[in-house]
Amino acid sequence: MQLTPDEMIVFTIAGYGVNATIVFTWAVMAILTGASVIVTWNLRPDVPPNRWRTVLEAIVLTIQGQIDEISAQPDRRLLYFSGTLFLFIITSNMLAIVPGWQPPTASLSITAGLALSVLVAVPLFGIGSRGLGGYLHSYMEPSIIMLPFNIIGEVSRGISLAIRLYGNVMSGAVIAAILLGVAPFFFPVVMDMLGLLTGVIQAYIFAILATVYISSATAAPDAPNEQEQT
Repeated sequence: MQLTPDEMIVFTIAGYGVNATIVFTWAVMAILTGASVIVTWNLRPDVPPNRWRTVLEAIVLTIQGQIDEISAQPDRRLLYFSGTLFLFIITSNMLAIVPGWQPPTASLSITAGLALSVLVAVPLFGIGSRGLGGYLHSYMEPSIIMLPFNIIGEVSRGISLAIRLYGNVMSGAVIAAILLGVAPFFFPVVMDMLGLLTGVIQAYIFAILATVYISSATAAPDAPNEQEQT
């Protein structure tokens, strides 16, 4: 039983095996790129929107609404970043209902890459919003003694993101394999429904956490953060 797409070699190039993780990751990228090109192909003010454009606008506005509720300083670049994370993860997970599909998010290398992108984005957004000095000073708040702890906390965020996403996808695969061995005719439908629900939830949680971390880095020192409001 193959629990991760890293173990499945699809084809070889010059003696190097290309596993399912790479193939399905590029497949998701191609699907998202192709869909966006098709939907926005005739995007003009004088052309009435079709149903697909309406769906796309609803998705974008929903994501923007969630960001506005979290971030004290809404940034359109945050919509691009968090929205891309959400769409990539949810597409990867939702396509699991297709026979033979292996979600790229079931690979630790992909989840680690997504978490690493968040780790890189946090200081970039923070420096862009508060300046280099202002962002670095945030690591020494409330005192310089907290510097190593704040750095460790920053790194642990990325690790927790990767492990959380990978663990949830992998646990679903293991449970599905066990249940299929017990009752192969009944449980596939149930597991497909639970898998879709879990995929949506995980995509939402990952994108929300990334938004919270970036918003915390870009917020002004005297601006109330989300934790204080709750």
